[in-house]
Amino acid sequence: MPALVASDLDRTLIYSAAALALTMPDARAPRLLCVEVHESKPLSYMTETAAQLLTDLGDAAVFVPTTTRTRKQYLRINLPGPAPTYAICANGGHILVDGVSDPDWHAQVTARLADQCAPLAEVQEHLLRAADPVWVRKHRVADDLFAYLVVERELLAEDWVKELAVWAENRGWTVSLQGRKIYAVPKPLTKSAAMREVARRTGADLTLAAGDSLLDADLLLAADQGWRPGHGELADTDWTAPAIRALPERGVLAGERILRELLGAVRGA
Repeated sequence: MPALVASDLDRTLIYSAAALALTMPDARAPRLLCVEVHESKPLSYMTETAAQLLTDLGDAAVFVPTTTRTRKQYLRINLPGPAPTYAICANGGHILVDGVSDPDWHAQVTARLADQCAPLAEVQEHLLRAADPVWVRKHRVADDLFAYLVVERELLAEDWVKELAVWAENRGWTVSLQGRKIYAVPKPLTKSAAMREVARRTGADLTLAAGDSLLDADLLLAADQGWRPGHGELADTDWTAPAIRALPERGVLAGERILRELLGAVRGA
């Protein structure tokens, strides 16, 4: 039976220039591979070593990119290795099969959201009203499933995020601060549910996962084993669980370490 590896992408396997955390002398910096171009500019990177590890992982397991990105944002990424048959986008709102969203899964998700939490329009209206134009740069809705703000972090009051989280909690939503983005996501919209569905379809008897943010916690807990890097929301709160391995590495070298760990677990199974 195959092993299934469901991994978050941004700040777990791939990194923007601002998130690389290259603390070594320039002459000792790892060689980088650009894996995403946006508006004709390089946007995301991994080390060349990580690229080879991901290629090997794709040959050894069912690799499932698992992201909060929209379908359009995900399809900009050009990962090394075999093209994944399955990908999870919009935090579990879409399961892509050979790049195309599965309509039955999406219908199940939207029905669950309508039944279990406040509507997106209510949350979007609150964000528009409550966010300060001084630090908000963009308001966005992702695939008609959740909302997020792009902000200037140095101008953002942390109490505002905490207050938003309390407001959202009472309506069945959760809040996550990742880099310059503040996400408001319905609680029933989870990466873990989508991972379980892909595991069912592939017959996987071992599930492995990796991620760095609050929106990855359910994914890591649902897997047989999980890994998180030394940066991100989960590291900032010292979040852990019995089957979770907290790695010390930060930045792009954490992505390399995570892939080495995942590949080792697959080969050792």
